[in-house]
Amino acid sequence: MGWLKRIFGLEKPQNARVNPPSQQVQPSPSTTTSIPPERLGLNGEYDQSGLAKRVALAFDEDSQLGDIDTLWVAQTGTTVVLKGRVPSQDILNKMVAVARSVHGATAVKTDEVTVT
Repeated sequence: MGWLKRIFGLEKPQNARVNPPSQQVQPSPSTTTSIPPERLGLNGEYDQSGLAKRVALAFDEDSQLGDIDTLWVAQTGTTVVLKGRVPSQDILNKMVAVARSVHGATAVKTDEVTVT
């Protein structure tokens, strides 16, 4: 199925990128600000769950990581949160490395992951 589809119900959008360029947001006519990296969506748009979605996309794009249907990806601010079960410590280590490589991720929390 894939990480994006299973967790967020999304097919991979056309031109989706793990580390898209930030778009500018104009909250009022007199100001322009950049989207915080943890809120960047798959195409550079604002997305409240942008970091988690981009990590899921990164997992989908890594040929060494299949969709592990017992693990979920979330975010708390700039921290990627992994929850559930993985089949080995090596896979968990690989997932942590991939998640850390996503722009905007400052930490990866794995204390709710069980290695089975």
